[in-house]
Amino acid sequence: MWKGVLPAVTTKFKEDGSLDHDEMLRCFALQIDAGVDGLIACGSLGEGPMLSHDERIEVFRLCKQASGAKPALLTVAEAATRDACALAQKAARAGADGLMVVPSTIYHTDPRETVATLKAIAQAADLPIMIYSNRLAYRVDVTIEIMEELADDARFVAVKESSDDIRRSIDIINRFGDRFDLLTGVDNLAFEALAVGATGWVAGVGLAFPQETVAIWRLVQARRHDEALAIYRWFRPMLDLDVSTYLVQNIKLAEAMVTGSNERVRAPRLPLAGERRARVERTIRTALACRPALPAFA
Repeated sequence: MWKGVLPAVTTKFKEDGSLDHDEMLRCFALQIDAGVDGLIACGSLGEGPMLSHDERIEVFRLCKQASGAKPALLTVAEAATRDACALAQKAARAGADGLMVVPSTIYHTDPRETVATLKAIAQAADLPIMIYSNRLAYRVDVTIEIMEELADDARFVAVKESSDDIRRSIDIINRFGDRFDLLTGVDNLAFEALAVGATGWVAGVGLAFPQETVAIWRLVQARRHDEALAIYRWFRPMLDLDVSTYLVQNIKLAEAMVTGSNERVRAPRLPLAGERRARVERTIRTALACRPALPAFA
């Protein structure tokens, strides 16, 4: 159902902290024009937990407007299952093509609770769901055994695999075949995941470099691995910016430098400063100085 490059878009703010609809539409259009295969709103990178439910629905509607016939998903990541179900229902009413669901935040559910939470959200929205499995950031591991309990519910269609262990991707494919679409959620493991059979990439740094991200995906699909790997090697220092406590600030700064957007974030986050900022700027400038020409592909 969901294959290819689906960037987890950033949320843009005006100077007064309100949502910047025009800038989001401009940035989302850059992704669609580059050939991405869908958009995901209000994830960690989209500062979803810092937004009200109404704001999240606003951002989603802009994604839906920009994506056209391509899928637009809303992220559901709530501390309480009740609130997650309420947001899922709002997403369904707003026309979401599906949800990306974090099983639990704040309280770290055990396997029985994880299954119950995911099933409750699926029941509430009755939409296709991408399970976001990220044991490092959210401390809830959606294991193979949990996936087995969910596999008989057709609403669970995909897994965003972010365990930081490429062996997990192979294990999912070996156990389930093509039952779940398998998308990598770790930028600096993307080539590795695609090479072993992942069917998509939930991209972060690709927001600043959508053409290169799409090129890697399409080249891998065409089995032109050497050409894809050459781009990926160039990309790699920047892809590390996604695997950081400061991924939102890092990637918004990259967008500002490359696409002319802004790097406003919602407090308690603040834009990067000092040596941390200087390091990110150096990384991006170094890459821009040797940005590769992209090969032609069908």
